[in-house]
Amino acid sequence: MTGTLRIVGTAHVSAKSVEEVRSAIEEFSPEIVAIELDPARYAALKKQARDPSVKDVLEAKNFTQLLVQWILAYLQRRIGLDMGVEPGAEMKAAIEEAEKRNIPVALIDRDIGITLRRFWNSLSFFEKLKLLYALVLSLATVDSEEIDVEELKKEDVVSMAMKEFRKFSPNGARALIDERDSYLAHNLAILKERHTRILAVLGAGHVAGVEKLLASPGEILSKQELDADIRSRPWGKIFGAGVTALFVLLLLAIAFSGVGMEVLFSALVYWVLLHGILTAAFTLAARGHPLSALTGFGVSWFTALNPLIAAGWFAAIVEAKIRKPTPADFRRVFEAESFSAMMKVPLFRVVLVAALANLGSTLGTILYFIFIFPILGIDPTVLISQGFSNMWNGITGLIPG
Repeated sequence: MTGTLRIVGTAHVSAKSVEEVRSAIEEFSPEIVAIELDPARYAALKKQARDPSVKDVLEAKNFTQLLVQWILAYLQRRIGLDMGVEPGAEMKAAIEEAEKRNIPVALIDRDIGITLRRFWNSLSFFEKLKLLYALVLSLATVDSEEIDVEELKKEDVVSMAMKEFRKFSPNGARALIDERDSYLAHNLAILKERHTRILAVLGAGHVAGVEKLLASPGEILSKQELDADIRSRPWGKIFGAGVTALFVLLLLAIAFSGVGMEVLFSALVYWVLLHGILTAAFTLAARGHPLSALTGFGVSWFTALNPLIAAGWFAAIVEAKIRKPTPADFRRVFEAESFSAMMKVPLFRVVLVAALANLGSTLGTILYFIFIFPILGIDPTVLISQGFSNMWNGITGLIPG
């Protein structure tokens, strides 16, 4: 048996989409309604979700990933507020209409936690930087631009948007769009085998991909592959190990070059001050407590040399002790109607402090290696060649002839 499938493509912040969903259920009289939600988002939409503990957030240490998730959710909600409709209202309407008619609801999307982890871990370092820049730009412009949501639903506009996203972040597009197309198509194919009339409510950006995969089921990826976690690229650890090696080599070159201990001492002082000042400044820019900034200042010089720890983690712990966030803060973050309202939520402040403190420390490392030689007033070519030459002569002199 192969059932009849009807797909309704929607915009998640469109009042018109709500009416389209209600009308489709009434006209099509489906045996089952499939919606682009997973159990976690379904529970959140039904106000049944249990907030995670603050301790879990601090122990996970995925502050930047969490911050990106919150800002993306805020941007969608802010557009919805401008349109006069709650984000996900069309999914909520589908659930309400199905329940009113005693029609079962199928949740066909992948777990949001898996999707977000695969999305973030699949991004290259430069894709992450581009994403963060785009989010900051979006926060600055979201209130000033007129957005025609219905225009965005048109097929040519959707296709163009998908192409632009793939150019912007090919890895991100694969995790957020292609993989979920496969997941949605897989579940819809199963429903078609079990039911005679299926109505699927999907975001407009998924419709073309899902229809293509249903027409060529051999191209649908396995659920095992789609549910597996992607191991994060070890670039952070490689970068940290490289920084440590470069710093040690720099100190050795200075020590053996004969320029004097005063220069060596100055190199150490600048390392401590540059990392500490930038970490503290970025912590304060996140409106962190002065004690959090002081903590970041104190540990940044050391954490920059250790790829397994980060200054932001320590600043976040102190900020959490002072702000005392609660599990209810998660709901307050997702219900905030402005960025300033989010900034008043203690948990958001803790996460922002952690992310920006880490950014400040990383920037300190980059600037240090760019400017340390001009600051010290020495020629790096002479210093390095002379330093390593003297060091080699010293080593060879210790080896018995």
